[in-house]
Amino acid sequence: MVKIRLMRVGKRKQPSYRIVVMEGADKQGGRAVATIGHYNPLAEPAEVTVDTAAALSWLNRGAQPSPAARRILAKSGVLKALGEARSGREGAPGEGDAG
Repeated sequence: MVKIRLMRVGKRKQPSYRIVVMEGADKQGGRAVATIGHYNPLAEPAEVTVDTAAALSWLNRGAQPSPAARRILAKSGVLKALGEARSGREGAPGEGDAG
């Protein structure tokens, strides 16, 4: 299973994170399939950069975000865009063959 999670980079006591796509079985410091953004919690306010198109592409292919990655994707609006895209495909409520 493919997962979207955070990969810690940066010096000691100065964490910075890459938002990466990895195979679920890979270890924490393993090689990433793709990098879709970064997160710097030390900046004021916290700096978040996400490639929305790439994130949506991986989520549509079945990638599962970790809890921390899910919070960051929600704050950046990626999960909202995913929900809108999925509801747009299913059609508007009340339409269809209701009889």
